Amino acid sequence: MANFTVKILAIVYFLSLISQGFGQCLSTNIITSQKRTGVTVQGKTEWIVTITNKCSCPVKNVILNCRKFQSIEPINSSILSVQGDLCLVNAGKPIYKDTIRFKYTRNTIFLFSTKSFELFCS
Repeated sequence: MANFTVKILAIVYFLSLISQGFGQCLSTNIITSQKRTGVTVQGKTEWIVTITNKCSCPVKNVILNCRKFQSIEPINSSILSVQGDLCLVNAGKPIYKDTIRFKYTRNTIFLFSTKSFELFCS
């Protein structure tokens, strides 16, 4: 009976360790990838950006660093809203396991990075 109790306690401890990590998410779990679309606009390269949530929970209020970001073609502000040196993704609404995409046009690729976000676990 003592062995059974020890095994149960070990399982409970293991499950508690797993559950502690369930709601955690790092900025590296918000993946921003880009590639050329093959289109040029006013002689400049068009890029498509894909933002993917790899967290175990949805995220909201995703903010990207986008200091000095500019695009020749307009970007729908409900997808990417440029506010000074920061950009708000998806109007702050939750991003589940889906992806957010937008295009921009400029001479060179712009390296977006995740500055902050909030977990939206239920």
